[in-house]
Amino acid sequence: MPPHPLPALSLLECRVLGVLIEKQHTVPGTYPLSLNALVAGCNQKSSRDPVLNATESEVQSAVDQLKYLSLAMEGSGNRVTRYEHNSGRVLQLPSQSVALLATLMLRGAQTPGELRINCERLYKFSDISSVEVFLNELRERVAGALVAELPRTPGSRENRWVHLLCGVPATEMVSVAVETTPGADVTVSELAALKANVARLEDEVAQLKATMSNLCKALGVAQLQ
Repeated sequence: MPPHPLPALSLLECRVLGVLIEKQHTVPGTYPLSLNALVAGCNQKSSRDPVLNATESEVQSAVDQLKYLSLAMEGSGNRVTRYEHNSGRVLQLPSQSVALLATLMLRGAQTPGELRINCERLYKFSDISSVEVFLNELRERVAGALVAELPRTPGSRENRWVHLLCGVPATEMVSVAVETTPGADVTVSELAALKANVARLEDEVAQLKATMSNLCKALGVAQLQ
C-alpha cells in the first residue's frame, strides 16, 4: 500500500529533518540529537543553503510538527530529550533516496554530479548514473513526486534537481506535472524563503539596535526612539 502524501513542510521543518538525517551518519556518537545540537545544525554556516538563524523555540516547533507527521520521534537519552528521524519508514524510501533528499534539503538545488559528491558522507554512490536512477525513482513515486528536475541553465552541462517537500519551487519551468491555479500569487516554497529572509533581517536589525544602544550609553547621549 503506497504511503499517503505529506502536507508541504516549511523551510525550517525541512532543515530540521535534513539535519537529523545528516547527523545520523556524520556524528553517530551523539545521535539522536539534543535540541541544542539540532539548533546548531540548523544554523550551521557551511554546507547550508540558505543559511538560517532559527531560535530554539522555532526549532522546537518544527520538531513537534515533524513528530506529528511521524517523520521524527524522541530517541533514547538520559536527562536530555533527544530526537531522531523516521523518514525512510514513513516515506517508504531506501537509504540512497533518503540521503539524496537530505542533501537537497540542506544544500538546495544541485546537479547529479554535485549530489554524488555532497552525499558521500551519507551514502557513497558508485557513479552519477546511479544517482540519476534514484532521482528518477523519487520523481516517479506513486504517492507523489518528491523531487523535480529544473530546466538547464545556459552554459551548464547538467540539469539541477530540487526536492518538493516544501511544495513546488517558484521557477519558470519544472519537469513535473503540477496543477496551477490562475492568479496564484505566491507558492509555499516562496513563502518559506520569504519568512526565512524576514527572520534573518529582523535578527540583524535587533543586533544593530543593541549595538546602537551600547554606543549611546558609552557616549552618554540619549538614544533616538
